[in-house]
Amino acid sequence: MAYGLAKRLLAATLAVGLLGACSKHNAATMEESAAVPMADLGKPDAGGSAPSPGKADLGVLLAYEHRVQVRLPGERIATQMQAVRAACDSGKFGACAVLDMSQSGGDFPSAMLQLRVVPAGVEPLVALAGKGEEISERSIQADDLATAVRDNAMLRDRLQREHARLLEFQQRQDLKIADVLTLSNRIAELEAQLQGAQQEAAQQQRRISTQLVTFDFETTRSQASRSEIGEAFRDFGGIVAAVIAFLIRAFAVLLPLLAVLLPLVWLIRRTLRNRRKARGG
Repeated sequence: MAYGLAKRLLAATLAVGLLGACSKHNAATMEESAAVPMADLGKPDAGGSAPSPGKADLGVLLAYEHRVQVRLPGERIATQMQAVRAACDSGKFGACAVLDMSQSGGDFPSAMLQLRVVPAGVEPLVALAGKGEEISERSIQADDLATAVRDNAMLRDRLQREHARLLEFQQRQDLKIADVLTLSNRIAELEAQLQGAQQEAAQQQRRISTQLVTFDFETTRSQASRSEIGEAFRDFGGIVAAVIAFLIRAFAVLLPLLAVLLPLVWLIRRTLRNRRKARGG
């Protein structure tokens, strides 16, 4: 009976595979029709506006990541970062979520804020972060997810068809307990794979529909230079003390050697002098 069940499962799998192959072209066509045109990376359209009429549709699905470095006086870093964070938390420029945040003080204060926001909110947040200050560096990276999205859609379609087919097969009245257990295990495996594929699809859609922005807040170059000069003056005393300490340690190491070598040298010289006198006499 187990052999007969194996044959039926093989037939069902082959049937699902044929159905998946027939729908492969349709799935690819649907994914390509949903693809958005590639943005001009030289001048990215962070607002996600529609492409110009003469722009070619390259069939890509882009996930954007922005990195913005802002230089401002150290005492204003915390305030500026909190302003950007508050705008994100309140949804002032659209749906937004803070993912990571860090801050350090001392002579070189800095802060980092990472968030995910809808495309329309990228430029307003960048303008808020650099309001009246210097945006010293900005970079944009785009990851094309078109192939990954298409492959995931085809995988989910195949898993769903196989799952539905096995559920129908499970309703048969002539199945033995062993057959039911085998089918149940296979159905559970398919459901786990399908759940993972659906989670991956949700993550892909999140990366495409929103954009990752990382803000690095640092002190101005002039303030950083003054801090370095001040730090050098503060380190002056420590450097002098370290050199003196090194010389003292070196003297402490050499002193026992000198205590042994000096008498030995004196003895050798006296012996040589006595021998010369003896030969001269």
